Amino acid sequence: MSTPSALFVCVHNAGRSQMAAGFLRQLSGGAVEVRSAGSEPAEQINPVAVDAMLEKGIDIRAERPKVLTTDAVQASDVVITMGCGDACPIFPGKRYEDWALQDPAGQGIEAVRPIRDEIEQRVRSLIAELGVEAVA
Repeated sequence: MSTPSALFVCVHNAGRSQMAAGFLRQLSGGAVEVRSAGSEPAEQINPVAVDAMLEKGIDIRAERPKVLTTDAVQASDVVITMGCGDACPIFPGKRYEDWALQDPAGQGIEAVRPIRDEIEQRVRSLIAELGVEAVA
């Protein structure tokens, strides 16, 4: 049985997709291969997203925004977009989901916490759908 894989995509790969990737890495205990990318990557991860994740005990400070590649899409079992519009390539037979989430860019911690919490709930559901048991 192969390891399931997921790719989280947003425009800047600096907030939503990085938080989702952090949750999936942590909650799956490494049982899911995790990727994240952006159609127009930012220079750095949103520091408020970093702070919000640290509140949950998940450190994403070492992550860097990455450009979305065709290879990353092809190598993933499920591709989850978060407002990247038409920038995400579509391949037949791939599972795609679009998570309508507020963009944390330019928001304070009070506005980012509910976004983070919604991402956590969606990631927990994804883990169950992938047939993986959450570790926390």
